[in-house]
Amino acid sequence: MKRKDFIKTSSVLFAGSLLSPYLACSPQNTTKEDLQEIVRKNWAGNYTYQAKKLYEPTSVEELQNLIKSINKQKALGSRHCFNNIADSPENQISTKNLNQIVSLDEENKTLTVEAGARYGNFSEELYQKGYALHNLASLPHITVAGACATATHGSGVNNGNLATSVVAIELIKPSGELAKIDRNHPDFPAVVVGLGAFGIISKVTLEIQNAFDVRQDVFQDLPLSSVENSFDEIMSSGYSVSLFTDWMDKKVSEVWIKRRMDTNPQELGDDFYGAKAATKDLHPIVELSAEACSAQMGVPGPWYDRLPHFKMGFTPSAGEELQSEYFIPKEHAVAAIMAVEKLKEEINPHLMITEIRTIAADSFWMSPCYQQDSIAIHFTWKPKTKEVMETLPKIEEVLAPFGVKPHWGKLFTISPALLHVLYEKFPEFLALANSYDPEGKFRNSYLDLNIYKM
Repeated sequence: MKRKDFIKTSSVLFAGSLLSPYLACSPQNTTKEDLQEIVRKNWAGNYTYQAKKLYEPTSVEELQNLIKSINKQKALGSRHCFNNIADSPENQISTKNLNQIVSLDEENKTLTVEAGARYGNFSEELYQKGYALHNLASLPHITVAGACATATHGSGVNNGNLATSVVAIELIKPSGELAKIDRNHPDFPAVVVGLGAFGIISKVTLEIQNAFDVRQDVFQDLPLSSVENSFDEIMSSGYSVSLFTDWMDKKVSEVWIKRRMDTNPQELGDDFYGAKAATKDLHPIVELSAEACSAQMGVPGPWYDRLPHFKMGFTPSAGEELQSEYFIPKEHAVAAIMAVEKLKEEINPHLMITEIRTIAADSFWMSPCYQQDSIAIHFTWKPKTKEVMETLPKIEEVLAPFGVKPHWGKLFTISPALLHVLYEKFPEFLALANSYDPEGKFRNSYLDLNIYKM
């Protein structure tokens, strides 16, 4: 590892220097010939975008005109995907400037934000107004539209991924036409987790609830035998529960338990299924400083400051890590975990940490949790691309008997043919995507391989 910390302090705003410098442009007064070619990488630095042109519209109307006037194109959000899902053979359109709160509907308990808004941009303000989202990702800097389009993050036996809070989206079609698609629209289950195949999202309306506080308790050295014998009880012990492990020594190094204060949580004691209560705040990688981590030790705090693993006031460093994540039906959780544990000697040399979480079922056609409660086994890897890509097929092979599905925005090697079989509604999704984008304006090599390849 070239850096000391996995996450480091920064006072930079979320929409600031986390992203590479962009070339702002307006299609009304700027021709494609005027645009310079620029080199951009994703957040982790493991992928260099191939798109030659980058646009930064500053309004929905400008975005509409841009989508209508240019050819092959993809939206670019926080760049937190680890593959080429957001790349384009020709043009990328940054949603960086479309990051405002549009409206707070207190009567219907919804919040509408522009697609480029990051969860960290508005969560504190939402709390101050007395409201909350049902969940947040581990890192608060990702964009709402990007997270939902890839069915990102779930944590809690009763909590769906971030897309499950979507009430409606405003989508811009290839013609530049605006389409509002809400929960009553027949295309809603396909388009919300749409992988960028249907158009570019301009606004997202989210379901909100009354604000709540959360306490976070951490335990160390959970015996793997406890996971085998009491997995459901452990994962149901809080509103959101995460297991962190390096797969060694027949143990889970840390258990993070987040509980809502409005449920009157009781003290868990010093012993939790054989794990001992932490005596100080910890980083998921126990050797690293916990300075950037959300507060622990049972100290209550706002939902936005406890549900993520890392504080809102801290931003990730430039990357220097790789990520993959695999989803398995919850009924196979223990068997799947034990299957991966047998690969520990091959996994550990390339691993920073693994996180295991639970996710409730949802109704989105291309969500890995479609109609099934699931667990996610998430790998944060050292920046060793060759070694990681050689290890992934071995993990996928041992998880294959359990119907494993990969996170769409992270690294995986599962074949398109298998992916198509794993998704019950894949034929309907493909047909609908073709009807929305018959000329393939939003197609790229990622979609051509994983969706359109037959």
